[in-house]
Amino acid sequence: MSPTPTSMSDPRVPASYSWEATDEEVARRYRLPVESIVRFDLNTSPAPPAAVARLLAAGRFETSLSEYPPSDYRRLAAAAARVYGVPAEEILVGAGADEILDLVAKAFLGEGDQALIPTPSYAMYRVLTEQRRAEVVAVPRLGPDGERALERAAVRAAARRAVVVWLCNPNNPTGRLEPDGLIKGLLDDLAADAAADGRDAPIVVLDEAYSEFVGRSLVGLRATYPRLIVVRTVSKAYALAGLRVGFAIARRETLARIEPYRPPGSVSTVSVSIATEILDDPDSLTDNLGRVAAERARLVDGLRTAGWHPEPSVTNFLLVPFDSAEAAARVAEALLREGLVPRTFPADHPLANSLRLTVRDQAQDDRLLAAAGSMETSR
Repeated sequence: MSPTPTSMSDPRVPASYSWEATDEEVARRYRLPVESIVRFDLNTSPAPPAAVARLLAAGRFETSLSEYPPSDYRRLAAAAARVYGVPAEEILVGAGADEILDLVAKAFLGEGDQALIPTPSYAMYRVLTEQRRAEVVAVPRLGPDGERALERAAVRAAARRAVVVWLCNPNNPTGRLEPDGLIKGLLDDLAADAAADGRDAPIVVLDEAYSEFVGRSLVGLRATYPRLIVVRTVSKAYALAGLRVGFAIARRETLARIEPYRPPGSVSTVSVSIATEILDDPDSLTDNLGRVAAERARLVDGLRTAGWHPEPSVTNFLLVPFDSAEAAARVAEALLREGLVPRTFPADHPLANSLRLTVRDQAQDDRLLAAAGSMETSR
């Protein structure tokens, strides 16, 4: 399969190598004003922190806009190190978490290697693995009754030949946090099995893109599992997805394996400057976390009143199951006709009967609630 990032698929049935339809495409397809389109599918915030306007107006950028930013992004790395409580030399800056994931795949995966993914999880893990001509080993997660947690024994067994294990906590698209101690226990298992087999333990990528929403991180586990790479971002809780700034946090010897694949200057000087200042402004994060938590509770209540059944979530999005994939497709189509774009899943996906919906602002969420309430059947 070849990546086709410029060919947009039907927004209801996204293919793994086709990115989501743009606002303009959705508007054209449903004959709507483009300004009426609301993205409930991208897990972004409706507005950046208020401080961003002040920073842009001040124009104090890392370098002149005619120059590249410093190749080591040292001020940004230092700010991230302060926030995450790690040494600056254990921080690698990238153009969003997605570039960090891509660099990991390039550094550690080759043709014929195995990469393990507890599924469902973030779709890019499969895309990046397949782009490296490596084999995806998908291990099903527990269902709703098991809090959609990864199944430790099954992951351990399947990881005996894996070179990379992709983990996401809290997990996208389920919105759940793994049970306490589960990931630490799994890392202990993987280390013990590798020692018994006389081989290197697999690289474990722990994607913590949504960790700020729960106020906890497992970044400290790299002390006992040296091949752990924790991924962080300013896209989600910091509401700065458009900046494209992400970080890898790992032991120095592990980062050294990734650094040769890092392109120079992939993060703009504007992004570097704003992200550095926002990381040093905890009020911006606190304000957005409070807003999301309050609006998520309100949205859940409203959807339940409409007869929908959102699952528990600790993130800025909700997973909403329906009776069947056909029912989910009908609801998605009805929302799209109102200019409201949900995240859908392909027919062969374990969540094909579900929609994922971002927590937006009150006005935008009210449009979603009105649409949900007007449907004759909600399941």
